[in-house]
Amino acid sequence: MPQLFCIALTTGLLSGLWAWIADSFHLLTWAGFLGCTSFFATQGDLRSLAGSIATNISGIVWAMVMIYASTIIESSIINYVVIAVVSFLMCIQAHKKWLAYIPGTFIGACSTFAANGDWKIVAISLLIGALIGYAMKHSGLWLHRFLKKESAVDKALSSIQ
Repeated sequence: MPQLFCIALTTGLLSGLWAWIADSFHLLTWAGFLGCTSFFATQGDLRSLAGSIATNISGIVWAMVMIYASTIIESSIINYVVIAVVSFLMCIQAHKKWLAYIPGTFIGACSTFAANGDWKIVAISLLIGALIGYAMKHSGLWLHRFLKKESAVDKALSSIQ
């Protein structure tokens, strides 16, 4: 079986599992899929997983800064300046290795805005989503290697007979 098929198969199975988990525990299914997407858009290793999670969480923090600032500042113009400054900071933090994945930061922030500032549920959903994304990819790669090995063993046995 092709590698892409194996990853697609495990992704499909784990997507269904995630939807059930999210529904059962009142998590945000869509935010979990964003966490998964955030991971899939990286290099796909453990370091990338950690970076994806770190940037998603930093995005949540930045969104809460903007939300909080908007509740204490009554001027629309000042709020626009706050948004501009925080967006700059969301990008400039990428000079730190663990925060270099800028799209992950914006995924965390946008998810927080979409959930009306419910940062706890967003953080849990993004985190589980990233972990499931890792499991999707690596279980698919494992399945591909396993099937490839089994196929090689079958060919070797048939050549002996």
